[in-house]
Amino acid sequence: MAKTEKTFEEQIAELEKTVARLEDGDVSLDESLSLFESGIKLTKSCQKMLDNAEKRVKVLMKTDDGEMSEEDFINDGE
Repeated sequence: MAKTEKTFEEQIAELEKTVARLEDGDVSLDESLSLFESGIKLTKSCQKMLDNAEKRVKVLMKTDDGEMSEEDFINDGE
């Protein structure tokens, strides 16, 4: 069974829960480190999704018809 990637919204919700648990302060040092590590991974994943969305918007803004091809998207990032 293939692992499906979580949506941006699902990752943000998970990150919010992680932050809330860390802020609560009622976790052990080991669990805090594990939660922090998870939060960093979620943050990087969300940032990557935002960067990709920004690239797509830039390409769409450049085209006359508001459409883009996969080739436009790939070439714009280089």
